[in-house]
Amino acid sequence: MSLKLPSLNWLRVFEAAARHESFARAAQELNMSAAAVSQQVRALEDRLRRPLFERQAHAVRLTEAGRAYLPSIQQALSTVDSATHGLFGAAPGQQLFVQCEPMFAQGLLARFLPRYCEAHPEVAVTVTTISQWRGGLREVADLEIVFGQTATLGRDSEALLGERIYPVARAGLAQEISAPADLLQHRLINLGEHRAGWLQLFEHLGLMPGRARFLQTEDTVTAMALAREGLGIALARAPASDQAMRDAGLVACLPGLSIAGRESYHLVCRDLAALRPAARGFRRGLLDYCAEVAAGVAAGGADTRG
Repeated sequence: MSLKLPSLNWLRVFEAAARHESFARAAQELNMSAAAVSQQVRALEDRLRRPLFERQAHAVRLTEAGRAYLPSIQQALSTVDSATHGLFGAAPGQQLFVQCEPMFAQGLLARFLPRYCEAHPEVAVTVTTISQWRGGLREVADLEIVFGQTATLGRDSEALLGERIYPVARAGLAQEISAPADLLQHRLINLGEHRAGWLQLFEHLGLMPGRARFLQTEDTVTAMALAREGLGIALARAPASDQAMRDAGLVACLPGLSIAGRESYHLVCRDLAALRPAARGFRRGLLDYCAEVAAGVAAGGADTRG
């Protein structure tokens, strides 16, 4: 039997009672009686068929189920409040929702956002991450930063940055690589879902991949972490992976070797002409920032811009 979703009022009461660990203090905050708070919490517990609080003489404590439930409810209520005030509050249009591929979010968007937020302190920004392009913009997002091929992204998409691929490892291991064929003596950490990877690099180098040993993973941050632990050689995907590479303490194998990837990062929206003011300013700033980063890469340097 499916579980019917609980009332939003019940969830607000639960969150306040859990935060205060007191029905009385929750009642004061919500301008309700303590009895009404207790009644709504009981109704929520009945709906969920699980106790959320342990009742004591002069206090309440969260059960294990209540502690597990609370963070998700707080995040959901915060999202509802932010969206409502941003879209329909005193300053509509000052809310910005951006969904972003995780590697770009960690390596580049995190460096751009301080610049944007300093220039636009009136805008409340919400950033969420997505693992890969699924062919449709999420309903809540003003803009989405995705990684893929231009042909699959739709009309209102703009190229931000490509990527350069090259092998990286711990310094000691990297020193053992003096020629391309030496790569085949070590475990190679590969991303299964990327169109560009070790096989493309082997083709560029004229190597046969038959003797290669691969360790498969799903994302570049994990690949860098595995290389940091000495499990093999990863592929940097510059400039988005520059920060992850530095954090992992990795260095380039065969300095000077890099190839262009087959896909790029793109900025996607449903209708460019219909973007709200906050999204238009974000778009202009991000395009300028990525042009600066691309110029730095073309000049032979890593991204150092904040």
